[in-house]
Amino acid sequence: MRPFYFSFLSRRRRFIANFNERPNFGQKRDRYNGDLVNEKIRFPEVLVIGPDGTSYGKMSRFDAYKKAESMELDLLCVAPQANPPVCKILNYGKYKFDAQKKAKEAKKNQKIIELKEIQLTPQIGIHDLETKVKAAIKFLEDGNKVKVGVRFKGRQMSHTEIGDETMNKFLEYVKDYSTIEKKPNLDGRWLTCVLASKTKK
Repeated sequence: MRPFYFSFLSRRRRFIANFNERPNFGQKRDRYNGDLVNEKIRFPEVLVIGPDGTSYGKMSRFDAYKKAESMELDLLCVAPQANPPVCKILNYGKYKFDAQKKAKEAKKNQKIIELKEIQLTPQIGIHDLETKVKAAIKFLEDGNKVKVGVRFKGRQMSHTEIGDETMNKFLEYVKDYSTIEKKPNLDGRWLTCVLASKTKK
């Protein structure tokens, strides 16, 4: 039992040592998210801008912080690379809220263009072709790109002109909604073409 006991203590000491060495152990989360705000500003001299855009000129770090404190506001370094660094007096909480709101709106308005695929056969029927055309137009109206492919099977490879006709007919149907980004090209058993949308989203 004695060797087991010492082995257990050794493992326990290693666990405690590793836990205490973790980078975030015992540290509070940075509420400023890396921004240089108030006491985190370490430059000896800064150029201070007021909340209304007024320039207060060069001030020591201490005087600038006291100036912001007298207004019950915060001091944020907005240009740390400038000479001297530029700091602005503002409500940091409101500043972060507005920045997050703008980022959220920008992400919401961002349009992700997808590449949709439409597959045809060389001798596709007119009703099936119209169904494929409607699907393609819907993709294009949503601002997406469409990759159109005609697949040849077996002996169809000896009559690729039929596939060309099908592709051209399809492109004629969707010409008011698209521009040809990549012209029809035969690669192996596939005749493919890429269309971009004319719709601005």
